[in-house]
Amino acid sequence: MEKNRVVVTGLGAITPLGNNVETMWENILAGKSGIDFVTKVNKDDYPAKVAAEVKDFEPTEYMDKKDVRKMDPFTQYAVAAAKMAVEDAKLTIDDSNAHRVGVWIGSGIGGMKTWEDQHTKLLEKGPKRVSPFFVPMMIPDMAAGQVSIQLGAKGINSCSVTACASGANSIGDAFKAVQRGDVDYIIAGGTEAPISDMAFAGFSSAKALSTNEDPSTASRPFDKNRDGFVMGEGAGILILESLDSALERGAKIYGEIVGYGATGDAYHITAPAENGEGAARAMQLALKDAGIAPEDVDYVNAHGTSTNLNDKYETAAIKAVFGDYANKLAISSTKSMTGHLLGAAGGVEAVISIKSIKDSIVPATINLETPDPDCDLDYVPNEARQQNVDVVVSNSLGFGGHNVALVFKKYN
Repeated sequence: MEKNRVVVTGLGAITPLGNNVETMWENILAGKSGIDFVTKVNKDDYPAKVAAEVKDFEPTEYMDKKDVRKMDPFTQYAVAAAKMAVEDAKLTIDDSNAHRVGVWIGSGIGGMKTWEDQHTKLLEKGPKRVSPFFVPMMIPDMAAGQVSIQLGAKGINSCSVTACASGANSIGDAFKAVQRGDVDYIIAGGTEAPISDMAFAGFSSAKALSTNEDPSTASRPFDKNRDGFVMGEGAGILILESLDSALERGAKIYGEIVGYGATGDAYHITAPAENGEGAARAMQLALKDAGIAPEDVDYVNAHGTSTNLNDKYETAAIKAVFGDYANKLAISSTKSMTGHLLGAAGGVEAVISIKSIKDSIVPATINLETPDPDCDLDYVPNEARQQNVDVVVSNSLGFGGHNVALVFKKYN
C-alpha cells in the first residue's frame, strides 16, 4: 500500500515564552528564559523555588466563558493552541471534511489543578459538593475531546499518555494515521498544566527539580552544575496533513514529518536505561522509518532536561547512533529557556524543530557555562546559530522508559 507523504501546514503554541508561535520563537532566538519564581504554589513550602509558567493567558479569547469553567487549564491551553494552528493552516472544518479531520493530543498528568480543587472540596464539604464536571475536566484525554468538540473534528480522536513523551508519541501516532490514510488532516501535539501543589510536591520529593534559586540560570542542560529540571506548562500543536490535500488546497507547507521511532527501556520507573540504550534505538528506528542516513541530520532538538542522568545518557545515545558524525552535529535543549513542559514538551519542541527548518537557524542551549566531561558534544551554547537545517531529529523521553524520536525534513 502506498503511503501518504505528511506535511506540517499549521502551528500553534501557548508557552512560558509567549502565547503564540512567533513571540515564543523570537524569545528563543534571543536566548531569553521563560523561567521565574513560581507563583502557582507557595514557593516557601518547597525546596524548588522556580517554574516556567504561562503568563497573561486569557482563555476567553479562544472560547466561551461557560466552556472555560468546564475545562482544566491543560485543556484550555490545548484548545487555544489548536485554534491557532487551524487558523494558521487556513483549514476550514465543515460537513464536507469533518470526518477526515482527526485530533491526537497527549498529556502526561492531565487536570492536576481540578483534582486538587475537588479533593479539597470533598474533604471540607463532603462528596455531594464535588463537581459533576470533575471527571471530564481531569482525565488526560479531555484536551483532545474538547478540541474535537470546539472545532467539529470528527475523525480519529485520541491521546497518548506516556509521561514526558506524551506530546511526541501523539505526533508520531498522528503522523502514522495520516500516512495510512485514516484521515487527511490531524490536529496533533501535547499539553500540560502541572504547576500545582501535588505535582510540585511529588517531583520535589523525588528530588527531580532544580533547587537553584536564580530563575535565569536554573535550567542548564548539559552543564556540569545542572541540578534538576524546571517544571513548565503550556501546549504545542501541529496540523499534519497529507501532501495531496495540502497541494490541492494550496496550503502553506512548513516542512514534512518523515520518521517516527518509539521504544521502551524495560529498565526503571524514572531513570533512563544505561547509556541511553532505549533512546538510541528510538532514534535509529526513526531514521530508518524516514529513510535518512545519520550523517544527513543537521540538528537534534534534545530532550535535554538538565538532570544528571538524562543529559549524560542522551549524549551517549547520540554518540551510539551518529558515531564520529556526532561531533559535527548541532544539538540543543530549548528546555534551557522553556523549562520542561512534561507531556507538552514534545509538542512545543516539534513546533521549534519546524521553525528551525523554516528559518535555517538552530536555537541555543542557554546557561551552558561549565563543560561536563560526560556531555562533550556541540550543544550550540548560549547563542542561536544561523546554518542550513534540512533535517531535524526531536527526542522526547519519559518516566516509565518511554523513548520517542521524530524526524522532520525541509519540504521539497
